[in-house]
Amino acid sequence: MVTGKVVGSVEDRHRSKEFVNFLKKLDSTYEPGLRIQIILDNHSSHTSKETRAYLETVPGRFEFIFTPKHGSWLNIIEVFFAKMTKQALRHIRVQSKEELKERIEQYLQEVNANPVPFRWKYGLDGSVS
Repeated sequence: MVTGKVVGSVEDRHRSKEFVNFLKKLDSTYEPGLRIQIILDNHSSHTSKETRAYLETVPGRFEFIFTPKHGSWLNIIEVFFAKMTKQALRHIRVQSKEELKERIEQYLQEVNANPVPFRWKYGLDGSVS
């Protein structure tokens, strides 16, 4: 959110193994010593034994902020996915999962070519934009 740059990973599954590999990717992307804050939903892979074991190898590197379990919460990643769907995936036909993966990765490259930092605004009337 700070730089507008997106670090992505397109996987067939969302298990602890894939999540830990993504954390390792983030760790290698950002300079050592920076604390990486991640907003997460309450998926079991985010709190699994495997994830906790990895986090112990990089103490203080990551801070997880979990969305509420029971309630509607505007999630910036949902906004990003909606925008990606509208701009890059709507009304297309792909021949394979590999082609879909390539299209998503191409979109991420295009976003990162001209990153736009997200600016959260909260209005006095309670509106979020």
